[in-house]
Amino acid sequence: MVVRLWLIMMVLIIFTVVFMWIIQIFILEKNYVDMAVKEIQECLEPVMTELATEDLVENENLIPYLSKIASGKMFLVNGEGKLVAMYSYGHPINLEEEKDITIWKDIQVSDSYEYILDRKTYSRYKRDGSELIAYEIGIPAWYYGKPAFVVLYQSFSELYKVIGMNRRLLVVLSIMLTIISSIIAAILSRKFVKPIHEIKETVDELTEGNLEATIELRLKDEIGQLAESVKKLGKALQRVDSLRREVIANVSHELRSPLALIGGYAELVRDIHWKDDKKRQEDLDLIMKESRRMSEMVSDILDYSQLQAGYLQLRKDWYNLYEIVESEVLLCGQSAMQYEIKIQLISIQKEIMVYIDALKISQVIRNLLNNAVNHTKDGLTIIVEIEDTEKACKVCVKNKGEPIPEEEKKLIWERYQRNQHQGGRKEGTGLGLSIVSAILKAHKMMYNVDYQDGMIIFWFEYEKEELYQKIFME
Repeated sequence: MVVRLWLIMMVLIIFTVVFMWIIQIFILEKNYVDMAVKEIQECLEPVMTELATEDLVENENLIPYLSKIASGKMFLVNGEGKLVAMYSYGHPINLEEEKDITIWKDIQVSDSYEYILDRKTYSRYKRDGSELIAYEIGIPAWYYGKPAFVVLYQSFSELYKVIGMNRRLLVVLSIMLTIISSIIAAILSRKFVKPIHEIKETVDELTEGNLEATIELRLKDEIGQLAESVKKLGKALQRVDSLRREVIANVSHELRSPLALIGGYAELVRDIHWKDDKKRQEDLDLIMKESRRMSEMVSDILDYSQLQAGYLQLRKDWYNLYEIVESEVLLCGQSAMQYEIKIQLISIQKEIMVYIDALKISQVIRNLLNNAVNHTKDGLTIIVEIEDTEKACKVCVKNKGEPIPEEEKKLIWERYQRNQHQGGRKEGTGLGLSIVSAILKAHKMMYNVDYQDGMIIFWFEYEKEELYQKIFME
C-alpha cells in the first residue's frame, strides 16, 4: 500500500512537472517573443509622424531613440537603396569593421528590399523553421532633406539565450522537485499507512484469539473512526467470549443435573423400586420430566443456531392470537404451580385474528412466561395481558421485580444472557430472550421491556395494517 500511495503521488508530481513544461514552452516562451514585437510596434507609433515630416539630422535624439527601440540594429538607407549608417543600441557602428553588415546583405536579397526602394512601410518576420529568430520593420524617413529609409532589425538570439537558460533552470528545478517530492511522498505514505498497519495487527491478534488486544489512535479522521470501530469490536468479542464461556458452564451444569437424576432414578427403578408400582411410577415420572427438560434445553440451542444461521422460515396463516396465548398460559401454569406461582390471563377480546407463524409465536410466549417464572418469587402472580385496539394488538407479560438498568435493557436480548435480576431459579440455557428477539424481528413486530408500578413488562406488538393488507389482497 505504501508503494501504491507513493506511485499515486509521483504520478501527480510528474503531471505537475509536465504541465509546467507545457506552460513554459507553448505559452510563456511564445508570449516573450510576441511581447517583444508588440513593444517595438507600440514604441514606434508616436514617432511615425515625425519620421515622415522631420529630417533625422535636425532631431539628434531621434536616431539613438530608434536604435534603442529596436534593441538591436538600425539601418539608415538613402533614396538609392544604399546603406548610409548603422546603429546598435543607440551607438553608431563603423560599417567597415562591423561583422553584422551581413544582416544588411540578407535584407538586400530579400523581398523587403523592394519596399525600401519604393519607400513603403513594411514589417517582416524572419523564421528558422517554426522558430521566430528576428523581426524587421521599415519606415520611410528624411535625411539631409533627401528621401531616406530606416530599417529596424531586432534579433531574438539574446531572448532565446535567456529562454535556454530558463529551460536549463527549469530542468534543474524539475529534477529537484521530483527528488524532494518523492522523499516527502515516501514519508507521508509511510505515515499514512502506519495506523492502518496498527489496525491490521490488532485485528490479526483478535482473530488469533487475543481478545485483550486494543489500539490507541488519537485521530479525528476516517482512520480514527476505523480504529474506534476495531476497539468496539474487541470489546464486543470479549463480551461474546465471556457469554460463550458462561453458556458452556450453564449448559454443562443444567445437563449434568438431569443426567445425574435420570441415571440415579433409573438405577433405583432397576435395583430397588421395580417391584413397588407406586415408587416405580414416581421414579419414571421424574425421569421423563428431566428428559423433557434436557430436550427443551437442546431444542433452545438448536433453534437459536438455526435462527443465527438464517434458516428461519415462517409458515404464516390466520390464527386466533387469544387461543395461542391461552394455550401457553395453561401449559406454563402447570410448571409454575410447583413454585406456588399463578399465571393470570387478561383479555377483553376472545377472538383476535392475526397472520403469523403460530408455532413460532407460541415459542415466543412460552419463553417469555418461562423467563417470568424464573424471575418471580414464590407465591406471586404473573399477569399476561392482551390489549386489542383498532391499529394493533399488544401482548404483555408482567411480573413483580426490580427495574432493569437502562444499560442492561439491550443486553438482555443478546445470546447467553441469563443473569438479569434472577428470582432464585436459574433454569434454562439463557437463550430464551435471544430466540424471542429473532422470531419477533422475523415477524417485523415491535418488542421491548418496560417497568411500571413495580412490574417488569415484556411486550410485543402486532400491527393490524398487515392484517388489512392481507384482507384487501384476498
